[in-house]
Amino acid sequence: MQNFWITEEAIEINDVVKKVTRAEAGAISTFIGTVRELTKGKRTLYLEYQAYTAMAEKKLEEIGREIDERWENTQTAIAHRVGRLEISDIAVVIAVSTPHRKDAFEASRYAIERIKEIVPIWKKEHWENGELWIGDQKEQVSYDGNFPAKEEMQND
Repeated sequence: MQNFWITEEAIEINDVVKKVTRAEAGAISTFIGTVRELTKGKRTLYLEYQAYTAMAEKKLEEIGREIDERWENTQTAIAHRVGRLEISDIAVVIAVSTPHRKDAFEASRYAIERIKEIVPIWKKEHWENGELWIGDQKEQVSYDGNFPAKEEMQND
């Protein structure tokens, strides 16, 4: 059963939640990241995500292992979408089950922060007055209208 995947298809939230549902879990925390219309005062028309899929799925699995090490008795599933996404489309779904809610909330937040730090996914913002590739999900690297080089997409 694959709990960590990149997809070009719409993400079904219940499919992700089912992967972590189990008798010993008293809490399942979900995080759903969607495409917002306004970012720093700019109106977004749509987003385009690209990923180095094989590496991205390995990094999502790594995040799952980190969560297992930090919080006892967890189960994690993460799906991230690539391709063109419209306003309000779901970009990422994280589900974490734990025996108690505090750990589920903390682990879920940890997962989205780690995705932004280590998973090779690039986002192209299409605003009403231009577009820009964002080189990392913390939005600290941009490419001034150019797509990231293949070498940059394959860096670990």
